[in-house]
Amino acid sequence: MEKKDLKPAGVFHYFEEICQVPRPSKKEEKIIAYLKAFGEQQQLETLVDACGNVLIKKPATPGMENRKTVVLQSHMDMVCEKNNDVEHNFLTDPIETEIDGEWLKAKGTTLGADNGIGVATELAILADRTLEHGPIECLFTVDEETGLTGAFALQEGFMNGDILLNLDSEDEGELFIGCAGGIDSVADFRYDEVDVPAGYYCAKIQVKGLKGGHSGGDIHLGRGNANKLLTRLLTLLSKKYDLYLCAIDGGNLRNAIAREAQAVIALPEADKHNLRIDINRFEADAKAELAVVDPDLEFILESEAPQAKAIDRDTAHRLLQTLYATPHGVFAMSQDIPGLVETSTNLASVKMKPDHIIRVETSQRSSTTSSKDDIAQMVRTVFEMGGATVSHGDGYPGWKPNPHSEILEIAAASYKRLFGVEAKVKAIHAGLECGLFLDKYPGLDMISFGPTLQGVHSPDERMLIPTVEKFWLHLLDILKHIPAKK
Repeated sequence: MEKKDLKPAGVFHYFEEICQVPRPSKKEEKIIAYLKAFGEQQQLETLVDACGNVLIKKPATPGMENRKTVVLQSHMDMVCEKNNDVEHNFLTDPIETEIDGEWLKAKGTTLGADNGIGVATELAILADRTLEHGPIECLFTVDEETGLTGAFALQEGFMNGDILLNLDSEDEGELFIGCAGGIDSVADFRYDEVDVPAGYYCAKIQVKGLKGGHSGGDIHLGRGNANKLLTRLLTLLSKKYDLYLCAIDGGNLRNAIAREAQAVIALPEADKHNLRIDINRFEADAKAELAVVDPDLEFILESEAPQAKAIDRDTAHRLLQTLYATPHGVFAMSQDIPGLVETSTNLASVKMKPDHIIRVETSQRSSTTSSKDDIAQMVRTVFEMGGATVSHGDGYPGWKPNPHSEILEIAAASYKRLFGVEAKVKAIHAGLECGLFLDKYPGLDMISFGPTLQGVHSPDERMLIPTVEKFWLHLLDILKHIPAKK
């Protein structure tokens, strides 16, 4: 299979086109300009709000002007993750796609199908004058991945739809009618620098090979968290040796499970040989624990240039104790929907910042507001017991399922008519922008769906090519069957 043969041709054409446009979260200037130019080139009414959200309106095809207005919605930003051995600048370089069997993926980076495939689908619909549909508004929001900034900033009256189809789900054949809400919890540890004793051996320890993944969609899979594994190893070593922690760095994004982490340590030269033995033993245990879900886990020990300074012993001790105690993973399952994670927390990143600050970023999710607040308070308590200063983000609301939704019935009937099987109706533990849209537009009738993606928020991200055509045909059939306004 070659790229030129991919179907639907219009969707894959625009997907490849936007892969050439850098669009990291909070750095969407180029994709905003691209979308604005696209709308104007198509001679369609195009609006850009103060936050950077783009709305492109397409009139109904003749005879369908009385149908309810449908908002098609996707976010324009993408998670920017790459393997450490890959040279890529997400602010300037295009995403290089490649076909692997029935999958489309990128070369060593995230693919950006989350949510670029939604954007490309909307562009294909806007450009195709042969399709049958009522009035359409295509909404492209900014910064979904790191703050839901566009959805938060959306003003009442910017769009005027009756129905919203969110194109940001990742399992073809599944219709989502609810999602979790979320909040971020951030802890800052202030440290002093101390001298590393003369003659100490310095080494870098790296945790690599984990799959990582989306902290909402993949949290139930029990994959390893590099921050937790590194903390566990460092704690073991600090109890045995006169160890100094010189540097620590793990994970990246709050909504991604940490795939890689590393630390630079110093310890007496005489312990160098035993250090390697201890790491090998720990690696064997960790690999046995994670053999099924993370078979490529590895711990790498390398000699490092002598370090003059380290984190003071008290702060290093409190940091490791806190990271060890910080919960990570599934906390509770839904009592209403079998198999759905209700509440979870992600120990996302540990970074050394200027002014002697070590920042730990976490995110909590729950479909129950009180449980979201509870897990965030639990994380806060652990950090405060460790002596850190803690802050929380604004958070975002969940989307309460409506099993009697009119657009759900239309979409489910369409799927059965097209493919001869029932679509699965679900809620999702990952966050979607739909809850925020309901705050501003309480009358919206919404569902979320999309083609099959795997490994999102990691360089393993890939899209199952045949599901894109099924998603496209399903969407077009839904648009044909939107009811008239009452």
